[in-house]
This record gives sequence, C-alpha cells and structure tokens, in this order.
Amino acid sequence: MAEKKNLNEKIAELDKRVEWFYSDEFELGEAVARYEEATELAKEIERDLGELKNEIEVLTEDFSK
Repeated sequence: MAEKKNLNEKIAELDKRVEWFYSDEFELGEAVARYEEATELAKEIERDLGELKNEIEVLTEDFSK
C-alpha cells in the first residue's frame, strides 16, 4: 500500500514537476503527459487545502462559543 503524502510533500512534488518545464530536460513529446500529471496533483492539493480550511473554520467556530 502506498504511503499517503502530506500537503507539504505534495507541494514540493508539484514544484519539481513545474521546474521540469523550465529545465534542459524538457521534451515536447513528454510535455502533455507531465502537464496532465501536474494538473491532477494541483487538484489534489486544492482539495486538501479545502479540507484544511473547513477544519480551521470548525475549530474557529468551536472556540468562539
């Protein structure tokens, strides 16, 4: 079973994927597949951030009572 990555690890991985587009290793033939992978990872990060925001809102509400 694959280990679940935390938000910081996912952001670091996305940064690496984006850096590839600016590197000397960039190849047009690979660009579409790598772009799709990066887009999926970005969506996952966005979902994680949404969940974190909801948790913070719940905690803030609980402490304001």
